[in-house]
Amino acid sequence: MKAFLQFVLRSAAAFTATGSVWLVSFFAFEQVVLWSTVFALAGGTGTYYSVKQIQTYRYAKSNGLTWKEYKFIIENLKDAKVKINRLQRAFVQVRRLGNVRENFEILRTVRKIYANTKREPRRFFQAEAFYYKHLDSLVEIAEKYAYLSQQPVKSREMNETMRDSRHTIIVLGQTVNKDLRVMLNDDVDTLHFELDVAKKTIQKPKKSNGRVI
Repeated sequence: MKAFLQFVLRSAAAFTATGSVWLVSFFAFEQVVLWSTVFALAGGTGTYYSVKQIQTYRYAKSNGLTWKEYKFIIENLKDAKVKINRLQRAFVQVRRLGNVRENFEILRTVRKIYANTKREPRRFFQAEAFYYKHLDSLVEIAEKYAYLSQQPVKSREMNETMRDSRHTIIVLGQTVNKDLRVMLNDDVDTLHFELDVAKKTIQKPKKSNGRVI
């Protein structure tokens, strides 16, 4: 909803700028219709992207990030989305029932880390190991495992490689679970603090007319 409202605001500003520039160009500077339209479109486009930059800057600042940090995180999220899609395709190719269940849990955890970061970009720094190392390893091994699993003929060596790969995928699944827990540590600590404060407030004796009740 917030993104939609921001889009509406940018569009409204661009529409207003387009109309204003056209009127000024045509009537005040006596430009022909063609050039007035060109100037108007340029003004509207410039206004749209200027407002978008301002909105992005304010959003980054509200999340405790500099403009450079926010852009860096967004680029990493774009790369991560591509990798997650690759991981999903690799998992879909694996038909074994036990693997399907495990793959679903891994993919759900991976998506949760991505969603948390997208919603609160500053969380990226709590999951740097996931974005820089664990996700890459998971995607690469899952794709190779999916490729081998689809081969109609398998040698003994291939079967051993697949077993090793599957074991590594499971271990990496446990690792990304830890990544998610690390990401949520601050939330858990904050909740514990708030619970402690609430308990002390509830347990604190009330006073009425100078007397403890």
